[in-house]
Amino acid sequence: MILDDILAHKRLEVAASMRRRSLNSVRSEAFRQPTPRPFGANLRAPADTPARLIAEIKRRSPSAGAMAEVPDPVVLARTYEANGASAISTLTDGHFFGGSLEDLSAVSQAVSIPVLRKDFLFTDYQLWEARAAGADAALLIVAALASPLATPGNADELDHPLEAGNPDLEVARDRLAHLLGVARSAGLEILVEVHDEAEAAVALSVNAAVIGINNRDLRTFITTLDATERVALHLPRGTNGPVIVSESGLHDRAAVDRVRAAGAHAILVGEALVRAPDIGVKVREMSGAVLAQGATHTPSGDHSGEAARGSPA
Repeated sequence: MILDDILAHKRLEVAASMRRRSLNSVRSEAFRQPTPRPFGANLRAPADTPARLIAEIKRRSPSAGAMAEVPDPVVLARTYEANGASAISTLTDGHFFGGSLEDLSAVSQAVSIPVLRKDFLFTDYQLWEARAAGADAALLIVAALASPLATPGNADELDHPLEAGNPDLEVARDRLAHLLGVARSAGLEILVEVHDEAEAAVALSVNAAVIGINNRDLRTFITTLDATERVALHLPRGTNGPVIVSESGLHDRAAVDRVRAAGAHAILVGEALVRAPDIGVKVREMSGAVLAQGATHTPSGDHSGEAARGSPA
């Protein structure tokens, strides 16, 4: 299973990071960061308005392969912001997705909207690392936290191989509750990702403020918008309910309208943006934004500077 492969590799990656830089050093850097920008509040679309867009910087994935060259993620991020994105998701997994913490740090410094660290996070260290790189929010995936491979530990323990085993949602709940506490200490908001009703119940049990419904099953990689429609029925609505984000499988305005009607306040889109012939136009289509004077067009694959030079820093 791809998720197991990713988590097994992630354990080794985190162990190596811990040996390069201590947790105390990372925490100190996190506390030196500017005040975090509001993430969830920026995504709660009022009634009768378009869904808010989290635009993702994405080079490749295990399911889709190579998507786009992104030599300068800052140019792409500024194009997203100039054309109506409400937040930016930056993949920091290098082995499977081609991202990096350096991408995250550069993007965070270049835009004024909140930035999400998207990765397979299951340790305190990774959350402090996210904040140290300038993230305003981070992703926690219930399906990943339910795996025995998401058992945290020190560098030597993470180097020790574990069997994948069966997922345990009770364990996931305990891990999620702990990591939400760490995130609060670090000044991070959390997007809690679920795929089905049982995982949504875990997110609600810890009072998750922002819940992402992944339309892609990370166990099978089958994608269907039915997931948002089904799971959103089990989430409370209104100002006291969580912000609901629909993720994956959103390629056109019809799909966006469908999940918005199901209750999603926001959408997270990567592949449809980076593959678009004109990224600026696609961002405006997906976000429902009207082109502002001075906003820019960026042809697909051209993320190298000239196309978005007029975008805001």
